Amino acid sequence: MSWYRESISSPTTPQARPFLIYQDEFLHLLGPNPTLQLLIDDPRAPFFHEAGVFHPPTNTLFVTSNQLPDPSPDAVTTHNKTIVITKVEFFSPTDFTRDKVRCPERNYMANGGTNYRDGMIFCAQGSLNEPAGLIYMEAKRPHKTTTLINNYHSRPFNSPNDVVVHSDGSIWFTDPMYGYEQGFRPKPKLPQLVYRFDPATGDIRVVADGFGRPNGIAFSPDEQTIYITDTDYIRGDGSINPTRASTIYAYSLIYDANTNSPFLTNRRVFAYADTGAPDGIKCDIYGNVYSGCGDGINVWNSGGVLIGKILIEGGCSNFCHGRDGEMWCFGEHKLWRVKLGNDTKGAILGI
Repeated sequence: MSWYRESISSPTTPQARPFLIYQDEFLHLLGPNPTLQLLIDDPRAPFFHEAGVFHPPTNTLFVTSNQLPDPSPDAVTTHNKTIVITKVEFFSPTDFTRDKVRCPERNYMANGGTNYRDGMIFCAQGSLNEPAGLIYMEAKRPHKTTTLINNYHSRPFNSPNDVVVHSDGSIWFTDPMYGYEQGFRPKPKLPQLVYRFDPATGDIRVVADGFGRPNGIAFSPDEQTIYITDTDYIRGDGSINPTRASTIYAYSLIYDANTNSPFLTNRRVFAYADTGAPDGIKCDIYGNVYSGCGDGINVWNSGGVLIGKILIEGGCSNFCHGRDGEMWCFGEHKLWRVKLGNDTKGAILGI
C-alpha cells in the first residue's frame, strides 16, 4: 500500500518565527534563515509518533505510528491495537513519496529506533504472547528483520521504548512498563530499567535503575555522558500528574580499570521540562541536547541551560536530524520539517 502526499495535503509555506530564543548561543544553531514547515497533515490517524530514523543512502525517513485500532482476530494479543512503520523517501525537501512498511510478526508494536549497520534497530514492545525486545530491520525492501535480543537471562522485558548505539557496537535501551499499562503486555517481571547489550558477546547488563518511566536515551558526541529521560509525568493509561518526574538525567560513562567494563556514575538532574514531558532525546555535534516536549523541541546546552525552543503546535514526541541542519519532528497526525543552520548537525549521523 502506498500513500502519496497529494492524497493528504501539500507542504505548507515555511513559518519563519516559531523559534524562542533564551540564550544568544541558540542563534548559532538557528543560522540566518531558520524555518518550520508542515509537510504532512493526515487526519486519518497518528502516523508520526516515535523512532525517527533517517537512512542517508536511500534518503528515507522511517517513523513509527502511535497505537491504531486493529479489529482483526490476530490483534487480540495486542489488545486490538497495532503500530505501523511509515517510510518517507525524499527527492527534495518537499518532494517525497510515502509508503507503509508492514511490521513483521516479531516486530510487534514498534516504538523507538536508531541507525544500525546498514539498516536500523526498532524497539519491539511485544504483545500478550510475543516477547518484547530489539529488532534489526534492513532499510531496503523487503525490509527483512532479525531479533537481536528478547529477554534478560530468560526474564521477559517490559516494553522497550528507545535505543541508541555506542561506537563500540554496544546497544543501550530503556524498558518502561507502558505496554502493561496500555493492555498489550503481561504483568512485568522486571523493574523499569536501562540496559546495555553487546551483540558481539551476547552480554546483557542493567546499567541504570530508579526511574518512574525511563524513556528517551542519547549519548553526548564524545560518549562521555549519557542522557536518559524520565516521563513518569504521564502514565500508560494517559493519567497526568505534574508532581511526577518530567526529567532528563545525565550520567557519566566510566570504565573499570581491570576489565574495561563500562559503568554509569554521577547521576544528576540535567533538566526538567517546563511543558509536558521530555520524550525523545538527541544531541548535536556541539553537545547541545534536544528533547521533544509538550510545546515542541526544547534545546539545552551541555551545561543544562535552556537556550531555545522550536515551538510546534500540539507538541512533539520525537524527532530526527537529517542533513545540513534539517530536522523532522513528529506531531502525531503531522510531520514537520525544521531547517536550522547548515552547520547544525545531529550527533548520530554527523551529516
